[in-house]
Amino acid sequence: MKVLVISDTHGKHENLEKVLGLEQPVDLAVHLGDAEGCENYIEQMVGCPLFIVSGNSDFFSALEQEQECEIGKYKVLITHGHYYYVNAGVECIKREAISRGCDVVMFGHTHRPLIDYGKNIIAINPGSLSYPRQEGRKPSYIIMEIDEGGEADFQIRYVE
Repeated sequence: MKVLVISDTHGKHENLEKVLGLEQPVDLAVHLGDAEGCENYIEQMVGCPLFIVSGNSDFFSALEQEQECEIGKYKVLITHGHYYYVNAGVECIKREAISRGCDVVMFGHTHRPLIDYGKNIIAINPGSLSYPRQEGRKPSYIIMEIDEGGEADFQIRYVE
């Protein structure tokens, strides 16, 4: 199973189009907020099931702030992250996900990609396809691949 994890597109879709050209087919897409009213368009673009939550820039959005879902054998908390002070670190959001019995927490907001393999939780942030903030400022996303044995592998990838 191949899962595309993106965040913080902020209504700009040129890099998402590039990513889809490189990564299709994908079995599932996850958008971690700040789609800025483009959730229906993104759902059409990805052409597969989509989990999407609202972010701090999704004003007047009807999207949920968080979702708990199953991806393969993993229980996953999906959130934008701004309610968990992720700009200051990931400990708060990891504690919340663990308290809910989750194996993985996916969040955005910081515009910086991250894969953090903790003792009881995996925390991932795909960065931003539109406004990257990490050193080098390359637009980024994460591919989660679940192998035949059910184990997940996470890779940060960049748009050139």
